[in-house]
Amino acid sequence: MSHLPVVATRTSGKMDKPLISRRLMDSDGSLAETPSGTPKVGILGSGDFARSLATRLVGSGFSVVVGSRNPKRIAGLFPSSVHVTFQEQAVSSPEIIFVAVFREHYSSLCALSDQLAGKILVDVSNPTENEHLPHRESNDEFLASLFPACTVVEAFNVISAWTRQAGPRDGNQQVPICSDQPEAKLSVSEMVHAMGFKPVDMGPLASTREVEAMPLRLLPGWKVPTLLALGLFVCFYGYNFIRDVLHPYVQENKNKFYKLPVSVVNTTLPCVAYMLLSLVYLPGVLAAALQLQRGTKYRRFPDWLDHWLQHRKQIGLLSFFCAVLHALYSFCLPLRRSHRYDLVNLAIKQMPPPACAPAPACPSLSTPGFANKGYLWDEEEVWRMEIYLSLGVLALGTLSLLAVTSLPSIANSLNWREFSFVQSTLGFVALVLSTLHTLTYGWTRAFEESRYKFYLPPTFTLTLLVPCVVILAKGLFLLPCFSRRLAKIRRGWEKDGAVRFTVSTEHVLPEKTSHV
Repeated sequence: MSHLPVVATRTSGKMDKPLISRRLMDSDGSLAETPSGTPKVGILGSGDFARSLATRLVGSGFSVVVGSRNPKRIAGLFPSSVHVTFQEQAVSSPEIIFVAVFREHYSSLCALSDQLAGKILVDVSNPTENEHLPHRESNDEFLASLFPACTVVEAFNVISAWTRQAGPRDGNQQVPICSDQPEAKLSVSEMVHAMGFKPVDMGPLASTREVEAMPLRLLPGWKVPTLLALGLFVCFYGYNFIRDVLHPYVQENKNKFYKLPVSVVNTTLPCVAYMLLSLVYLPGVLAAALQLQRGTKYRRFPDWLDHWLQHRKQIGLLSFFCAVLHALYSFCLPLRRSHRYDLVNLAIKQMPPPACAPAPACPSLSTPGFANKGYLWDEEEVWRMEIYLSLGVLALGTLSLLAVTSLPSIANSLNWREFSFVQSTLGFVALVLSTLHTLTYGWTRAFEESRYKFYLPPTFTLTLLVPCVVILAKGLFLLPCFSRRLAKIRRGWEKDGAVRFTVSTEHVLPEKTSHV
């Protein structure tokens, strides 16, 4: 089977060419007629996917003919350079034909079996969740059974209609391709390259059921991190509820339940964000410790640690999300009515008593109980809050850099050293800043007996445990005795390596051996 010639220039993953080629544009901005001699592609279907696919193909330099049951009615929906005709005429000349109809309409194409014989059918359809579960065979396998004389290829089924039209600059770049015929797979891959996407070989047609399930999954990589974040939130929220609401109600008969919507939530969010950030870097510490203990990098990590390492990005983004919510809630604290009442009550307490006639029973303003009541200033508390807020802003700013660079569009523009510096070095700086922020918040409260309510320590003392372990372990690994050995292991050295390499005798240097 001959490959389809590609006239469009192959682009990089960033696709630096415009969506519509200038040579295909009329003076009024509409798509002009495609020059003769360009490769022709057919499309069966006239829905949203078919229109976006036709637009992208025309912009990539292909001649497109669309087959429809009602060509006159839908011709105006396609670019002017796209030839819209009946299905029988649309499949007569192209060698590659996109099938952009739903599974239940495949049978309506059986009348075209003779004309489709020997052609490549590219299925772009996707089943719904209700359709995917009951069927044992995929859409492509079903299509192949209806047209045994055709070569069926699955492609573009994980790409949205908008991405198909706008190109990979505004969406996913990878296009999984499945087929039993390598030549057909190669022809479609060349077309995918010409359209600015990256083809990914997913194997034979039997793999299509797994590929079709990809668009049906709702954030599969976020399930475990989200459950972890929710679990931490519930635990810390319950802990803060006992300390800040239940304890005053039981011990002092004070109703503090109004704190539940804002105050308790705002106390819980930084705990969750801080813990999640430490859990981003804890698996790296555990992995380094395992490599040091084993003396090699060629042994697999335990499954739980391997999955933990793979979910670090999601955990870090959830940490950033909780930190942003904490900042927003903190800005809302002065807007609460309860906060205004507290300020008024504090001001009343600082006011001197009303003037009274001179009498022995009337206390003087010079009495120690009323001295300096008009001016309240605690130098230590002022400095603590200034440093506390400054460290919090710096930590949130550093977390923002980590979140931005985790986006694929930004990460792809960085080389490995830049990406590693931001995610590893600046990430550790963010953890240190968050730790200092927490310590400044706590100050001496951990040593005050009144802070232990129901004998429970302050919440910030619990959050410090894991981050301090991570920071101390990172500091230990910076020592030469550990860092040099770890660097050797990561370069291939093994403690009990069996493979030995010998320098060639032609060299002047004496014989050396190295472990790999």
